Amino acid sequence: MSVKLEGMPDKLITADSFTGKKVIDREGIEYGKVKHIHINQDTLTVSGVTIHQGFNKDFFLSKDYIDKFSEETLLLSRPPIRTRILVVDIDGHKIGKVKRLHRHPDTNELESIEISYGLMHSKILSKSEIWGIGEKVILRMTKEEFKNLE
Repeated sequence: MSVKLEGMPDKLITADSFTGKKVIDREGIEYGKVKHIHINQDTLTVSGVTIHQGFNKDFFLSKDYIDKFSEETLLLSRPPIRTRILVVDIDGHKIGKVKRLHRHPDTNELESIEISYGLMHSKILSKSEIWGIGEKVILRMTKEEFKNLE
């Protein structure tokens, strides 16, 4: 439990008071709970958080996704894309799951996703092929168009 110290300015609280809080986006979708808060050693600002979704399902969100911390939750400014979530076509038909995220090494910006489908198949799609993100990833194409990709 955190205690407010004498002389401590308003709007300052300890980072460990955020661990265990629910993480939700603007649509009310819950993504797990805050496990760790990552702080940049040079600037002493929050650089991101680790979200815990259950057994062996942790993922990192950069500060770009964070809207604000409330008393009970961490509110996200946009839904995150993460591995192991369902991928559907523009009509809602199941295609597969997100296997891997490919990010730019310098900016950490998402460039493409690898989608696993069938028993041992996968395809890499550019982020421009993603129509929407929420509880699942929605592609800008039909299942037939996905099958015909090289």
